[in-house]
Amino acid sequence: MILSCAIIDDEPLAVSLLESYVNKTPFLRLEGKYNSAINALSVLNRQPVDLLFLDIQMPELNGMEFSRMIGSETRIIFTTAFEQYALDSYKANALDYLLKPISYPDFLKSAQKALQWYDLLRRPSAEKEVASSAASSEAERIFIKTEHRLVQIPLQKILYIEGLKDYVKIHIEDEPRSILSLMSMKSMEEILPEERFVRVHRSFIVQLEKIRVIERNRIVFGKEYIPISDSYKNKFQELLVRHTIYPKEKEK
Repeated sequence: MILSCAIIDDEPLAVSLLESYVNKTPFLRLEGKYNSAINALSVLNRQPVDLLFLDIQMPELNGMEFSRMIGSETRIIFTTAFEQYALDSYKANALDYLLKPISYPDFLKSAQKALQWYDLLRRPSAEKEVASSAASSEAERIFIKTEHRLVQIPLQKILYIEGLKDYVKIHIEDEPRSILSLMSMKSMEEILPEERFVRVHRSFIVQLEKIRVIERNRIVFGKEYIPISDSYKNKFQELLVRHTIYPKEKEK
């Protein structure tokens, strides 16, 4: 499979670097390169590409704004020198995020992720159903900024998230230390899939499938007890009902 792609970046050197990476990647075909998002908009709406390497910080029209104007048939990999845009890129449903200076191994890894996504999309439906569960489990992850770094966290490893004023603490399965990040619980709640993560308290979000024991209106994670507040109890109980098997009553 060959993926058509384009590059948008207001820095000529960045465009040249990405162009060289595209040219040595066998499954990518460069259809256009632009130093202005405005100049690229009309062209890419008329002739969409499969994949767009899009800078975020640009004059006149930035990458986030541009991503909302382009057709859904084009998947986006954001490129930027500013790591604080990582969470925004995932809210924009980007396929990936590359932090400058971009190395070829990192570029290739993102490009391969796009190739896998299109491979799954274009398979016959029977094959797609077989492959979807394995592909989704590998692809699902979030990037969290902590201690001036971006840390990748697989969603399936998250036990629960704890709110601490302006910070969140992410508790991860089989990890002795949690991850602390400067962000709000609301922002965290927005980037997590709502069918898997449920807020049970103003200070706690839990992953439903990780719950093993509930007792006395508390969720038990080892030695930790997560309270279920009245404000979130109804929604939580609705989810529990869908995943609970009750014993049958004995016939009289």
